[in-house]
Amino acid sequence: MTGKRFLISGLFLIIVFSDFFAQSEAEIPLTYYQTVNTYINPVLPGDHPDPTVLKVGNDFYHCGSSFHFTPYLPILHSTDLVHWKEISRVIPSNWSGLLNDAPSYGIWQGAITYFYGSYWIYFSNTAGGGQYFSKAENPAGPWSTPIKMNTTSTTGPSGYDNSVFIDDDGTPYLLIKPGQYSNRIQKIGIDGHLTDTVINMDWVNADGRYSWAEGPVMCKRNGWYYYFVAGNVAGGQYVLRSQTLTDDSTKWEALGNVFAAITDPSASLRSPNHMSQPIQLDDGTWWTIAQSYENSIGNDWSGQGRQGTLHQITWDTNGKPTATAPTSLHLLKPVLPKSGIPWKLPRSDYFDNPTLDLSWHFMNRAAAGKFSLTERPGWLRIKPGTARSHILHKEAGHYYTLVTCVDIDATAAGQAAGIYLTNGNESVVVKLCSGYSEGKKVIFTFNTTTYEAENTIGNVIWLKLERKEHHLSGFYSLNGINWIQIGGSISVVDLDKSQPNFNWWVGTSVGLFAEKIQADFDLFLYKDGFSPLPAAGYNNAYGVRTLTKSPGKVVTNTTANGGWLMLGGVELGSGEKVPVQVEVNVSSINGGNLEIWLDDLENEGIKIATIQITGTGGENVWHTFSENISGVSGQHDVYLRFSGAENAFYLNTIRFIPDPSSYPSDIKSYSLIENESFKVYPNPYFHNFNIETKSDIGKYTIYDLSGKEMERGYFSNSIHSAGSALSPATYILKVETREKRITMKINKIL
Repeated sequence: MTGKRFLISGLFLIIVFSDFFAQSEAEIPLTYYQTVNTYINPVLPGDHPDPTVLKVGNDFYHCGSSFHFTPYLPILHSTDLVHWKEISRVIPSNWSGLLNDAPSYGIWQGAITYFYGSYWIYFSNTAGGGQYFSKAENPAGPWSTPIKMNTTSTTGPSGYDNSVFIDDDGTPYLLIKPGQYSNRIQKIGIDGHLTDTVINMDWVNADGRYSWAEGPVMCKRNGWYYYFVAGNVAGGQYVLRSQTLTDDSTKWEALGNVFAAITDPSASLRSPNHMSQPIQLDDGTWWTIAQSYENSIGNDWSGQGRQGTLHQITWDTNGKPTATAPTSLHLLKPVLPKSGIPWKLPRSDYFDNPTLDLSWHFMNRAAAGKFSLTERPGWLRIKPGTARSHILHKEAGHYYTLVTCVDIDATAAGQAAGIYLTNGNESVVVKLCSGYSEGKKVIFTFNTTTYEAENTIGNVIWLKLERKEHHLSGFYSLNGINWIQIGGSISVVDLDKSQPNFNWWVGTSVGLFAEKIQADFDLFLYKDGFSPLPAAGYNNAYGVRTLTKSPGKVVTNTTANGGWLMLGGVELGSGEKVPVQVEVNVSSINGGNLEIWLDDLENEGIKIATIQITGTGGENVWHTFSENISGVSGQHDVYLRFSGAENAFYLNTIRFIPDPSSYPSDIKSYSLIENESFKVYPNPYFHNFNIETKSDIGKYTIYDLSGKEMERGYFSNSIHSAGSALSPATYILKVETREKRITMKINKIL
């Protein structure tokens, strides 16, 4: 593949991309180990089907199908084709024209385009419901009320999987897809409706050679018209070309498959299809966004739906286009201005605004009318009536920790509220909730597995759901600091894998729910930075590799040049609860340094810490190293940059430590015990606490709250670490020397 560039001292060097991975490490510029010049697909994780992309100047806009997710037709914006953010929703949840919002219905093929001085969206109102369009002066809206498109006497059915092609002279054409064996093209008039005669392309798939020949898109290059069709929702992408826009089949040349064959044996994505119309950048390169299902080796994740992947297109000497094959390795990103937009992931929300953030969605119109952000300012209120309602994000990762604080007074069977994962029609769900089941309980349930614990905390309770690939763990807390696990981990393979109930189409959603009772939520955190963040869950990287050690999957650098990884969407708190320290769990023989950056690795980013890693005594001897930080809060993409020899150290997790002053008073009063004989710190602690003696010897004993002895030991004239083997909870610590005896509470925090 040609046309990729290296950025060297401000100049762009054109190289053959396929040679990039074959180069020796010495030939690869050092800048690639130190700055962000690459990306890893998917750039649109989670379900982003049937994409269309529009370039206007230096801005890019994306839209696609919504099916039954409402509000409908989110418009995303980018300046670099890698980072995307919602800027508007075209159709509100209460649009009266919608025929059906059941799974697999809703809005199909939202095609964003620009012609005659305005932005337009063309879409179908479910299969067979007709073609509609909305119009705006700005992609951020407001968008006009949808209008059903008029057809001409020769049009036939207006189709349901359409897009718009703009010719060199500015003339817009609708690419019409009215059925499996029909493909047509017709000019769009200045009023947005069809005009002129039909260019009948039914011969393209008259014999079904391209399966359904879905989602037709077009581009023009060097005087040639290129017509792309997808085989079906499962795969296949094909292209034909002609020098004239004609229905004469003899004038069109079939060029075969568009995407190169997969050669990366570890590729987690299948061959894409339903690609957007190719777009040309100012540097002459061509790009497309397509949809692809995830198919990790041995772990089918198609339950995450159709994810958006970015591919460069190259053209051979005969004019045949080829798009890059899926790979789990990095790709060189387009040479475009940085967007300042974070990686596309669910957004944390403290519900401080009176209007809902555009990143949220609902599974149906009914749910979209059962919430309020104003009835209790600073809280989200879900009002489900006698049924269940929700507010959701599309799931977008294999590692994350969701946190919420819910206020619910459950008094009858079936009443519950909390964290929610669901497939496309809510037939396969995970619930971690406060509810009622023969008393007030904390409940963690999926399929036939249910764990329950007595709710001794009260109506306001914190909940935390941790995902590590296919395994979920549930926790609850009085204060969001001391966490108690409920039951064991639950395998959710049945949710993650392809399944019949439309999850293959629309993926899993994550968020909040209430059932049979009103509930208030104080916040929703997507990737809690105060919980351990596995390095193996990175979203972007260069110069690193993942391998398995004693804790599980860990990450290390591949050369002495360093390397970096990015964990997207990490929540670092707000208000009083902000981090004052960052710690990493690593193993190492020789050691090195780990830099912690927010949002980038260059001037646009902020370096918040450099942690010095010393040898731990072996590749499977794991220690925690930390560094103080300040002035950090909010949701960020966290970059970790390695330095040192190859395999300098093996990075397991990173965690941010909150300011002890933000702890509830019953905890922070014990933050440090010190007298003339010894001191005990930190308290609360995460991995272990220390007993530091000055000139004495002594012993300590740790009891649980029932009085059962959990650990004992001795200390003498040094720092003695204790408590690492304990589970997160509150304990009684008894410390004795010849001169002093003290009993105190010690808190281990997850």
